[in-house]
Amino acid sequence: MPRDKSRPPQEQPWENGWAPDTSRAPGTRRLWLAGALAVATIAACVTAIALNDKPVDEASTSRDGRTLSDDETDGGLISFATPSANGTSTSDGKGKGGEKSESASPSASAASSSPRPQGSSTPRASDSPSASPAEEPSAPEPAATERSVRSVNYPDRYWHVSGGLVRLDGVRGSESRQDSTFTVVKGLADSACYSFATADGTYLRHRSFVLRSERSDGSSLFKQDATFCARSSSYSGAVMLESVNYPGRYLRHKNFQIRLDTYQHSDLYRADSAFRLVAGLD
Repeated sequence: MPRDKSRPPQEQPWENGWAPDTSRAPGTRRLWLAGALAVATIAACVTAIALNDKPVDEASTSRDGRTLSDDETDGGLISFATPSANGTSTSDGKGKGGEKSESASPSASAASSSPRPQGSSTPRASDSPSASPAEEPSAPEPAATERSVRSVNYPDRYWHVSGGLVRLDGVRGSESRQDSTFTVVKGLADSACYSFATADGTYLRHRSFVLRSERSDGSSLFKQDATFCARSSSYSGAVMLESVNYPGRYLRHKNFQIRLDTYQHSDLYRADSAFRLVAGLD
């Protein structure tokens, strides 16, 4: 019977000259590698647990030459103290590095978020335009007083009721003087502001953003339309008149017609919206 030559004899080397090592069990090298990897893994876990158990105040990791604070090392996140109502920090008033922290006051934040234009609370002594108006009135306190309203950039022209509308006109006789004189009273919608009454018992109110003379119907809308608050102007002795129900819109003359326009950061707008309340012409 012929001999099976598909498998070389165990006592003879392979054709490439290598013979299997029968002196040790197969897979011993892999077992050693697996054991070494397991030992290294256990050592790393023990080291990590030991570091985590160390007190936080003993952490000496430095950042920019200083020791990290408790807030910075706890959980690996940087936390910031919540500002208190008076604008100071709740963590002993100190920030990073032991320095006192500075935060903006609530009043400054409210001023920055206000939709109204801001400016100096007192008008300049000169007639040069400056910042936008503030909210403090620089005119006499509202009272039942006869006044005429004169333009700053057209000092020979006054508010004048003509055909039910209010225009900026020059004085043209006694009738024109009477139609250019108004009784300034406390605001119908806000007693700290102004309303302007005419000699025939009507009030000046804006409708479709145009100032006109109309008789009061007693409604809340009419009272708001007829109430204007004085704001300081960039011109000495002058005021800007802001609508109560449309904050940010001021009375100004345009083509010599008095209208309610949104505030604009321009010299022309500041001049057109600046008026002086002078003694009545009548």
